Amino acid sequence: MKRLFKVALVAGFMLLTAGFAKAQSKVGYIDFNALIDAMPETKTVSTNLQAYSKTFMDQLQNMQTELQTKGAAYQKSSATMTDATRTATESELQDMNKRIQDFNNNAQQQVEAKRNELGKPLFEKAKAAISAVAKEKGYTYVLDSGTTNLIVSPAGDDLLASVKLKMGLK
Repeated sequence: MKRLFKVALVAGFMLLTAGFAKAQSKVGYIDFNALIDAMPETKTVSTNLQAYSKTFMDQLQNMQTELQTKGAAYQKSSATMTDATRTATESELQDMNKRIQDFNNNAQQQVEAKRNELGKPLFEKAKAAISAVAKEKGYTYVLDSGTTNLIVSPAGDDLLASVKLKMGLK
């Protein structure tokens, strides 16, 4: 009798913990990029980022034009140059090419840093709204369906519409 009671107690405990564990892990998903794209601030950030990037692109274009001009002049007069002049001009052209590459790499890094700086408030606002909706609806985990390949996902667990509504987006 004592043994039967212990078995029944263990079985009941297992059923309770299984139900508790199931209730604790509610999973939803959202396409984070679609949410960011729907935010009106995204257009302003994009415009500012394009203007910032254009300054680098214009300067890079000027540097490349100068390199092409000097390269064409070198090609045209290289046959009549002395060896010392030819070597100096080739070295100058290589230095210009290296400066252009360095400038391009630096510009890309600065544009990426600016993108992160301008996008951070958007990401924080979106994450806060997602967290609020997840808490309201009892979701423990929310996956980004834009970066995660979801094979099966019920329509009821897509939080994009709820988060857009919470943020006042269409």
